[in-house]
Amino acid sequence: MFVMASIPDGFDQISLTPDRLRDVLELDMWAFPTSDSLEELLALPSPLTWERTRGLVRSERPEELVALHSSYPFGNCPVPGGRLKVAGLTWVGVHPQWRRRGLLRTMIETHFEDCRDRGEPVSLLFAAEPAIYGRFGYGTCARVLNLTLGRGAALRPAPGAAEVTVRVQKLSAELHGELVATLHGAVDRPGWVTRETPELKAVWFDDSPLLRDGREVARIMVAERDGESVGYAVFRRKGKWGPAGPEGSVRLREVVAPDAAVAHALWSRLLDLDLTIEVTSGMLAVDDPLLSLLVDVRAARGTWQDNTWLRVIDVPAALAGRRYQAGLDVVLELTDQLLPDNAGRWRLTAEPFGAVTVERTGQPADLALDVRELGAAYLGGTSLTELAAAGLVTELTPGSLLRSSVAFGWPVAPVANWIF
Repeated sequence: MFVMASIPDGFDQISLTPDRLRDVLELDMWAFPTSDSLEELLALPSPLTWERTRGLVRSERPEELVALHSSYPFGNCPVPGGRLKVAGLTWVGVHPQWRRRGLLRTMIETHFEDCRDRGEPVSLLFAAEPAIYGRFGYGTCARVLNLTLGRGAALRPAPGAAEVTVRVQKLSAELHGELVATLHGAVDRPGWVTRETPELKAVWFDDSPLLRDGREVARIMVAERDGESVGYAVFRRKGKWGPAGPEGSVRLREVVAPDAAVAHALWSRLLDLDLTIEVTSGMLAVDDPLLSLLVDVRAARGTWQDNTWLRVIDVPAALAGRRYQAGLDVVLELTDQLLPDNAGRWRLTAEPFGAVTVERTGQPADLALDVRELGAAYLGGTSLTELAAAGLVTELTPGSLLRSSVAFGWPVAPVANWIF
């Protein structure tokens, strides 16, 4: 059974089209306060995929948009051992006057319906407020590091780094669009969604002063080996002068480095830019090679926070769409209040990094958990043993928790390196 979205009395759900962009931006300004003017925001390219964008209006005043949500199509999202169609839930907002009316629940239920219709077994999101989405079955599936390093931070040697050359240019869609799309899309880290639509690509390359936070135009540092582009870093500098001289800073937007030599070449140059005293990283995975390259990792001031949240929409399709790093034969007892057809017992059998089968079963359960915890563990970044230690996963058959935790894990930590 699949629960259809219920719409509160006095409201109607509509599909939004580009002619409603002004209304969409006005509502977004209510939901997410900004000092930017509406006219300035209208001048920016829109990232929305309009056929995936829906709104809620008052029945008596259909011109008044009171809530909206959209999603991005990530048709080639890396998951452990494979690629999967994923929906990136985004632009979720409710006008402050109409909160606590059940409109968010309506939008989430509609999003789940749309995921089912499009054959997207998994939904990802960035949570503006972490307390909200757990009640809809989303679990924290990836964590991220943000580091600040002093200029000149020393790195350990990396074989082959001397053979990698670096050139620095102003970032340009014309010059770098294909390069960025190819290298970013080749990353095989779980959860590493890339910008697949023309709208998302246009927004990423847009360099409006509204997006710079007082910094310079975007620069790109391209790493090359044997004449081939093999990695890049996008950054902005900010000039500042103090009593003793320059106190400029570098803020990284994105680094793509497929191996240690490329990572070393890029970070060595980023940590040695003139007139600067510090470099702030973009969103780094918790196992980013920079942490091991640093001679003095304690010199990196860092913050840790949640990254993406994941909701399993279609249990058998999602579980069969990834691979497992150890053989497994386990029966999962799932609960799912919003999507009852996910609930019940599922037998998951998997060969190490190989074939997977998922089927309903009447056999006794080995592990009991909610779909939220399944989402947290799905990309391999949150272990089932960690969740069990918090009382969120129950082991019913001795030994099944350890075996399942090993199998669900993955050698590479998940992360999405841009906020969607």
